[in-house]
Amino acid sequence: MSETLARDLERMGIRDPRVLRAMAEIPRRLFVPEEFKERAEGDHPLPIGFGQTISQPFMVAWMSEALELRGAERVLEVGTGSGYQAAVLSRLCARVFTVELVPELAERARVTLAQLGIQNVEVRQGDGAAGWPEEAPFDGVMVTAAALRIPPVLLDQLTPGGRMVIPIGAAWDVQHVHLVRKDLRGAVEDLERFAVRFVPLRGAEDGVEPERLP
Repeated sequence: MSETLARDLERMGIRDPRVLRAMAEIPRRLFVPEEFKERAEGDHPLPIGFGQTISQPFMVAWMSEALELRGAERVLEVGTGSGYQAAVLSRLCARVFTVELVPELAERARVTLAQLGIQNVEVRQGDGAAGWPEEAPFDGVMVTAAALRIPPVLLDQLTPGGRMVIPIGAAWDVQHVHLVRKDLRGAVEDLERFAVRFVPLRGAEDGVEPERLP
């Protein structure tokens, strides 16, 4: 069934063959509650408890592709949730460091990732808006919950030339996913964005607005 999902994602515009392969290899149904397993292959978000959701497959694939990973990178994910996005990233980079605020979700993700034999993902329970300073810097940062602004601490943990994907906007308002790059001078460039709907990033501090490219 995941092979069918990968073909659908290709038709929807996902081009990176490594991302498509990862989406085909990782069984999404293992990351959703029992009552939603029959709907796991559909391209829509699903509840995973504690007011959180697992993102739709297209968004997981798009955000993964946007980081332009080649295999040797170290990636920080903020908002582990079910662990599905981290599992996909595990096929695309060397190491994934993922942080989840809800203890029950963090533990569930650890168990699921272990069951799949994934060994290059480390899960931490805590405030993801603080990043993971002991393991910084990171070549890529992916935030899977909406912040009001880009948290400066996450930018500080991004390598020069690195990429970050983050939804920006209030839970009650229009949100946009931003693909930003930190250049060699430390400036933040806004490369692309489109409307999305994510759960809010809890624990996020005030951030900074990205600059627009001409």
